[in-house]
Amino acid sequence: MNEFLITLLILNTIHGIGTWKLYNISGNKSWQSFIPVYNVFILLKIINRPWWWIFIIIIPVLNTIIIPVIWVELSRSFRKNTYTDTFLSICSLGFYNYYINYFTKSEYIENRDVNPKSTNGEWTSSIIFAVIAATFVHTYFIQPYTIPTSSLEKSLLVGDFLFVSKFHYGARVPMTPIAAPMVHDSIPFTKGIAVKNPMGKPKNLRSYINKEQLPILAELPYMRLQGFQKIKRNDIVCFNWPVDTMVNMFYTDKNYYKPIDKKTNYVKRAVGIAGDTLEVINGYVYINGKPNQLPDRAKLQFSYLVQAKSRGLNQKVMINNYDITDRFGPINSDYTYRFYGISDASLKKLKKDTNVQWIIKDTLTKGLRDPSVFPHNMPYNWSREFSYNWNNDFFGPIYIHKKNTSININKDNFPIYKRLIEVYEDNDLRIDGDKIIINGVETDQYTFKQDYYWLMGDNRSNSQDSRSWGFVPFDHVVGKPVFKWLSIDYNAKGFNKIRWDRMFTTVHGEGKPTSYFLHFIVLIIIWNLISYFRRNK
Repeated sequence: MNEFLITLLILNTIHGIGTWKLYNISGNKSWQSFIPVYNVFILLKIINRPWWWIFIIIIPVLNTIIIPVIWVELSRSFRKNTYTDTFLSICSLGFYNYYINYFTKSEYIENRDVNPKSTNGEWTSSIIFAVIAATFVHTYFIQPYTIPTSSLEKSLLVGDFLFVSKFHYGARVPMTPIAAPMVHDSIPFTKGIAVKNPMGKPKNLRSYINKEQLPILAELPYMRLQGFQKIKRNDIVCFNWPVDTMVNMFYTDKNYYKPIDKKTNYVKRAVGIAGDTLEVINGYVYINGKPNQLPDRAKLQFSYLVQAKSRGLNQKVMINNYDITDRFGPINSDYTYRFYGISDASLKKLKKDTNVQWIIKDTLTKGLRDPSVFPHNMPYNWSREFSYNWNNDFFGPIYIHKKNTSININKDNFPIYKRLIEVYEDNDLRIDGDKIIINGVETDQYTFKQDYYWLMGDNRSNSQDSRSWGFVPFDHVVGKPVFKWLSIDYNAKGFNKIRWDRMFTTVHGEGKPTSYFLHFIVLIIIWNLISYFRRNK
């Protein structure tokens, strides 16, 4: 934090050195250009812009849009109005104004008319402030999101378009303040410009500058606005995938660093919250020794092996008629199929099908170690001394820690908490024989700095979730999905591609979701009628 403040003071001094003469010419004092914050108010006065622009300047991400505008406005305040001047102001990252300060006989325009002088200027001004407004809403209030996988099938379908609330749990101040607005980890349609990734394939340009490119960003503190509710058990939560090493949604690089807020967005159900002890038994979640009670809109699904009679199964009919999410098969010559995403209701119907000879749940046995499940990493000299014999169907018990709670850390539970201590809470963790050393001090205790959660999909046999990569820290939580504004069935055709009954429905709640689409259409019509009569009047 001290390095961050020192860097800001250095940048402020550079600003003063490069603009003091311009402050003086505009009727102000030269020394005012060196005073932090106060110099910004004076600068806004010089360019004849309102004082409240300072809020845009200090809000991360928004400031990357408005600061280039201020560079241009400053040069125009001293009669540098050509397209070349605008180009030089932006491409020089504002240093063109330093040239004006030292090497030109500048003339200040007092009370300059800031209204655009051309149609192009009007369009540019409108677009800039539309992007600022949209980015502000997207960052701190509501973010649009698309469901790409079937892990929450029945509650959320592939092709659902959501609004994710940032303010329910408290909006995060961006951890990568220097970033392109309105995009995530990469800039679309830039593949031809970008270099190739380590796999030798072209990739889009990175949309942000991270701490590897600008070390000062490593000193930025994590900050979150106050939310009005905490994550409740079984809430559907949007979060950043904690173990993400994907350059973008198409390419992976195990050594690729991504800031938290640029990691891939996932949506799962918070079946376990901070303070819970969780265990998975035969695919069912138990919290503190009791079965987890899901809301009635949630429909658990599992994988089943289905033995067909000699004439086989029509897989497409099976999926459509029994509302099965997916299938993989046949898995042998005897017409045995593996179907994913079978709910209890579908199972009852399936058992009555005359084409089915037998059907059994496709689960692993208790005590069988699945190497793909959490935890993965163990110290090489401890690997023979213990093993967590867990799999997707029989997992745990495991305790989900709360902020300010402590654990006794030892070689038995070290693999579970290693990533939390070292990565999520940014400590120097190493092993020396049987000793655990944190930040240079040998210890057998650790106190956690934030809350953790356990997130899983309802499609239990076809979901990569906390069983695969463990805990989700609170600083990875993006927000709460609240509303489905569109839903598209990519396998349908024509108007049937739109799931009309899912449009404008809530994500959470009891009973069958109610569509408010017609209400929305009526409101649009009323608003347009009011606008029409007001214009005529």
